[in-house]
Amino acid sequence: MNVNPTKVIAEMIKHGVLATINQQIDYETAAIAAIGLGYEVTEAKLEVEEDLGELLTAEQEAADTSKTSLRPPVVTIMGHVDHGKTKLLDTIRSADVIATEAGGITQHIGAYQVELQGKKITFLDTPGHEAFTAMRARGAQVTDIVVLVVAADDGVMPQTLEALSHAKAANVPIVVAINKMDREEANPERVMTQLSEQGLVPTQWGGDTEYIKVSARANTGIQDLLETILLVAELGNLQSSPQRRATGTIVEAEMDKNRGPIATVLIGNGTLNLRDYVVAGATWGRVRAMQDDKGRKLRKAEPSTPAEILGLSGVPQAGDTLVVAPDENTAKEIADQRARIRRFEEAAQSIKSVNLDDLFAQIQAGKVKELRLILKADVQGSLEAIAQTLQKLTNDDVKVSILHRGTGGITESDVALAVASSAIIVGFNVRPDAAAKRAADKNRIEIRFYDIIYKLSEDIELAMKGLLEPTFHDVTDGYAEVRQVFRLPKNEQAAGLIVTEGRAARNAQVRLLRNGAVIYDGTVSALKRFKDDVRDVAQGYECGISLTNFNDFQEGDTLEFYRKEQIAVK
Repeated sequence: MNVNPTKVIAEMIKHGVLATINQQIDYETAAIAAIGLGYEVTEAKLEVEEDLGELLTAEQEAADTSKTSLRPPVVTIMGHVDHGKTKLLDTIRSADVIATEAGGITQHIGAYQVELQGKKITFLDTPGHEAFTAMRARGAQVTDIVVLVVAADDGVMPQTLEALSHAKAANVPIVVAINKMDREEANPERVMTQLSEQGLVPTQWGGDTEYIKVSARANTGIQDLLETILLVAELGNLQSSPQRRATGTIVEAEMDKNRGPIATVLIGNGTLNLRDYVVAGATWGRVRAMQDDKGRKLRKAEPSTPAEILGLSGVPQAGDTLVVAPDENTAKEIADQRARIRRFEEAAQSIKSVNLDDLFAQIQAGKVKELRLILKADVQGSLEAIAQTLQKLTNDDVKVSILHRGTGGITESDVALAVASSAIIVGFNVRPDAAAKRAADKNRIEIRFYDIIYKLSEDIELAMKGLLEPTFHDVTDGYAEVRQVFRLPKNEQAAGLIVTEGRAARNAQVRLLRNGAVIYDGTVSALKRFKDDVRDVAQGYECGISLTNFNDFQEGDTLEFYRKEQIAVK
């Protein structure tokens, strides 16, 4: 603004904000100060995206949009950790005729294609639903079909349900592959029954979900699975315009010490040609070389084709959009603009986030039609009771939708799903671990904690009506882990701890977590370093602790030290 800092500070003092010249302030405070100084405030990020949108629109209008054709489907495989996802991908890939003709030499580029009866299928080789959802959180919706792998001998496991929740949130068709059918204890009917309870009713039972029995180890049922994928894709009528300038999504990228920045792009529409100028996130460049997953050089990459490209100015992020620019200057200008506004992304994320305090205002403004919740509880009985209670709160203005429900502590995966889906996390007698708390704070995801079902449903109902009272916000000061348990006189216990994050404070409130569930919520009765009483203990140090009216420590328990701050309704 080219305004003297003293005037900026004076303007903020008018609004009750005391800040120094080198202090960071939030977006809302900066906007108020700028308006007070006579400036009109707009969101820089949105302006840049509109410029890019105008560029793409002009390019696409110039193309002949009547020449569309079917493109290959893009498939992601999900499932429980030991149910054979990787083995299934390997079996599909090794059975591919093209791979065999290339001498079996394949490149790990994060995606690959197979061919069946002259038709191609693209598989995303992601490490799990976390990566899938992380790409969605960056605005990349690259998957057309999800294959949910379930072991016939194990049945549905907690991570299976977690993967299913992520797939449903993405709103893509799901095909179930019942794997390990070669084992004696295989029971596919049990798998079908368990998943039917989650809404995946088999077509043979009158539903609309395809179930395919396979064995990745015995290489049986693989062709049936591929044929089913092609059938589901045909019903989806996946169209593209190869004549347009290419747009795509970065699947993965890295800095190679010999070749420089390399990135795998999955083309969504149009055709990427060698020597095209491209923009990917905040990087740009000219495509100097391009190859497929079998190491063969490419001169062009058509829709749904994965390609590894060289020539970018830096390493883009997975989930970034790649677009072909008309010339070098345009590509560089867009990349420079994006690099300048990256610091505004946190502010943009806070605008996107939903929280109960201002839910009613967002409903009134038409920004929220669906309240999305991720529900975690300590036991299954509470989980079902809460889910049934919350779903009854749906009204004409807003629908209550539970994206994922599960027992146990709140994890980073839950936070990732909340980020991608603009959801609120509700914990009943459970808490997040340290990593999940960091992720929630970074992405400004609201986590609400309850121990009474009535209070939980009442808060959400009042929020939907705009009547929610001011609430208390938990501020976590630190985490510690129990390493040893000591017996004291009078049947009392103390625990030897190591502070794993932040600090442990004697005057703080403390929760004891066991497998994510809250076992105790109270106060510290004593905090010691060796034999000395101390006020607090910093990260990385050991200490001894005893809690008020608690004598059931176990090695591996986690202690969360926190304090409560009251926050007003916005």
